[in-house]
Amino acid sequence: MAKRRTNKPIIRFRDAHIVVVEKPPGLTTMRHAHEAAEFGARGRRFLPATLADVLAGQLGGKVRAVHRLDNETSGLVVFARTVAAERGLGKQFRDHSVERRYLAVVRGRVQSQRIESWFVRDRGDGRRGSSTKADEGQRAVTHVRILEKLGEYTLVECRLETGRTHQVRIHLGEAGAPICGDHLYDRPLHGRPLPDVSGTSRIALHAATLGFTHPATGKRMHWSSKLPADMDELIQRLRAASQ
Repeated sequence: MAKRRTNKPIIRFRDAHIVVVEKPPGLTTMRHAHEAAEFGARGRRFLPATLADVLAGQLGGKVRAVHRLDNETSGLVVFARTVAAERGLGKQFRDHSVERRYLAVVRGRVQSQRIESWFVRDRGDGRRGSSTKADEGQRAVTHVRILEKLGEYTLVECRLETGRTHQVRIHLGEAGAPICGDHLYDRPLHGRPLPDVSGTSRIALHAATLGFTHPATGKRMHWSSKLPADMDELIQRLRAASQ
């Protein structure tokens, strides 16, 4: 696996309408509205900069988030630079026509499969998760494909058919193979956390592929992102230990 060693966002594409960037782990995509309201204009000056803040400074103007990656997740994100682009991209995300593929290293062994469930805010233990009742909550579909077996771990690709909050983490955790470094969706309902001795310092999840139709030109566009150094090193270490 090729690797990239960086802790700064890398702009992959930009024009007057959109900007596509590779987010490093440890950087929040954009502050939620309730957080901004809670701290106020003066208080926000003392909060850590978000990816949106960094891009606004680099580009000299506001950017609009149309989707987010978790703080610890690395990989590809698109921002709109105009209201029209925000609307166009937002419609594609709602229509599930945006291509998104993630790479994850999980604990245990998981099968290649299509996972479909209905997400609710509280599955019964305070965590987001799948409802036991059909058609209750938001429909979530993830296509999981095994890329490599690494002893007691597995490298998988997850293609999102829908895009719900924490979708990949929830579906893999509920399949009995939580992502290495995930200490939220790492247990069954009312159960104990599954052991994690992978040694990773963050959730081993990377947004590797992003594709959509340009909201202004109508051209279909596609980007791929190489594994960051920490995930590549984790895979090499697990591969060596499994031999």
